[in-house]
Amino acid sequence: MIKVEDVHKSFGSEEILKGISTTFEKGKTNLIIGQSGSGKTVMLKCLIGLFRPEEGRIYYEDKAIQDMDEEEQRELREQIGMLFQGGALFDSMTIEENVMFPLRMFTKQKKADMLARVNEVLKRVDLENVNKKFPAQISGGMQKRVSIARAIVNKPKFLFCDEPNSGLDPRTATLIDNLIQEITHENDITTVVVTHDMNSVMEIGENIVLLKKGKLAWQGDKEDIFKTDNKDVVNFVYSSDLFKKIRNVQLKEE
Repeated sequence: MIKVEDVHKSFGSEEILKGISTTFEKGKTNLIIGQSGSGKTVMLKCLIGLFRPEEGRIYYEDKAIQDMDEEEQRELREQIGMLFQGGALFDSMTIEENVMFPLRMFTKQKKADMLARVNEVLKRVDLENVNKKFPAQISGGMQKRVSIARAIVNKPKFLFCDEPNSGLDPRTATLIDNLIQEITHENDITTVVVTHDMNSVMEIGENIVLLKKGKLAWQGDKEDIFKTDNKDVVNFVYSSDLFKKIRNVQLKEE
C-alpha cells in the first residue's frame, strides 16, 4: 500500500499539486486519470521519488519516503518496478540483456540464476525464444511486453506504469492492460497506472484517482465511474473516445 497525505508540489510560482491525499491499494490496479495538465505525471514522479514535495508525506506501507535514510531509499528502489511510456528499452542490448539489466544493477546473482529468472518472466509475458533479438526486430506490442518483463524481473512490491498503452492498437492495448492486472493479482503488487485512456479505466480500474488542476476530484472504481454524478468525472467520461463510440452505437440503435 502507498498512502499520500496532503502533498503539494510547485515549480517556481506555479503550484502543480495542491494538497492531494489518497491511498493506492495493495494487490489492485490503481489508476491515476485526468486531462492533460491535471498533475498526473508530477504525481507519479513524486511517488517514485524523482520529485520531492514541498509539503505532505508519501508512505510506502508504514514508512514515509521523507523519513528514509540513504540505505532505506536504496532498498525501496529495489522494490520498485517501472514501465515507461515509450518502453525505454536499450536499442543496443538484446531482449535478454534488457530484461537482465535490473538484476545486474540491484543483485549479485550468478549469471545462470539471472538467466533463469529472465527466461521465467519472458515466458510469463508470452515471449519465448526472443532472447537474442534486439528491440527493433520485434513489434511494438512485443516491446511493451519485454518492458513489463523487465519491470517485474526483480519481483517488485510496487509497480508503476506511465501510459502503458501509448502507441498501441486497441486489441494490443487490451492485452497489455489485462497482463498488468494479472501480474498485479498474482504477485499481490501495489500497481499504479497513469493513463488518460477510458478503455483502460473500464478494463482494469479497480481503484481510480481522478485529478483536476492538481487536486483530487474523485476516487472510486470502474463500477462507480458511470454511476456518479460528480461533474468532473462526467466531463472526463463524456470527452473520451470510448464514450463517443458507445454513444454513437446507442444513437444508431435508437
